[in-house]
Amino acid sequence: MNGASPARTELAMGTLVSIGVICSSPEAEAAIERAFEWFREIENRCTRFRESSELMQLTARCGEAVPVSAILFEAVRFALQVAEESGGAFDPTVGHRMEARGFDREHRTGETIRSGVEAAGDVSYRDVEVDPERGTITLRRPLTLDLGAVAKGLAVDAAARELAPFRDFAIDAGGDLYLGGFNARGEPWSVGIRNPRLENELIHSLRVSNQAVCTSGDYERRTPAGVDGHHILDPRTGMSPPAVASATVVAPGAMLADALATAAFVLGPEAGIELLERMGVEGLIVTGELKRFETRGLGSVEHINVA
Repeated sequence: MNGASPARTELAMGTLVSIGVICSSPEAEAAIERAFEWFREIENRCTRFRESSELMQLTARCGEAVPVSAILFEAVRFALQVAEESGGAFDPTVGHRMEARGFDREHRTGETIRSGVEAAGDVSYRDVEVDPERGTITLRRPLTLDLGAVAKGLAVDAAARELAPFRDFAIDAGGDLYLGGFNARGEPWSVGIRNPRLENELIHSLRVSNQAVCTSGDYERRTPAGVDGHHILDPRTGMSPPAVASATVVAPGAMLADALATAAFVLGPEAGIELLERMGVEGLIVTGELKRFETRGLGSVEHINVA
């Protein structure tokens, strides 16, 4: 991404979040503060790395129809929808497996946080029930939800709505991007997609406006010593998928792009591209050997959402 104005940066959701508005003003600064507040609020409700979070409180109430906030309800509802669309390649019930692989530390304090739930190995998204009329979530079996591939995108989308009146802005949440309007030169934003095997090289570039761009890569977070793989897990096997090095999705919103990037990574090149095409988004999947698979529309010069 280039062409952004000086941005304000804070630590949130385990990553650095940068938000910038072209032609900054006191009103824009106030909107940026509200945007960051969405990150704080959504993290407080949806993280499994805080014992007091709403998500962890839900985890402790297996078998109950628990009334939850609109934020947590939407995150879980959306995660279940993507799980169904991907045939379980994306599944928010992998929290216990992620804990077992060493992803159990709060990013600020380094404190180990575990749910204490003894989940069966065959739990899946089908063990979670949402009731839109009552606003409740029921965990039918003991399990731990992990909303990492949904909550950050939800926060980016909420922040983008706060900044929409200023038209031209950029949000970067650890590589989950939303680019509103145009850059300081009045052009669509330029986004570089990293070569997954060469840190300082790009494998592709895009020009986007009013779109989200999210990438899932096997280079992002490796598992702790003694455990093979990385932070992306195939819920169907319990292992890190070996076929893909990175999956990038361009979509109208970051929650959709982030979740589908994870699902496409797990599905592999052919099935992943088929999912993205079916969901009406664009994407690029790169294998460990740097073979590229892309949706039919990715080759367009610019991806501009005028809606």
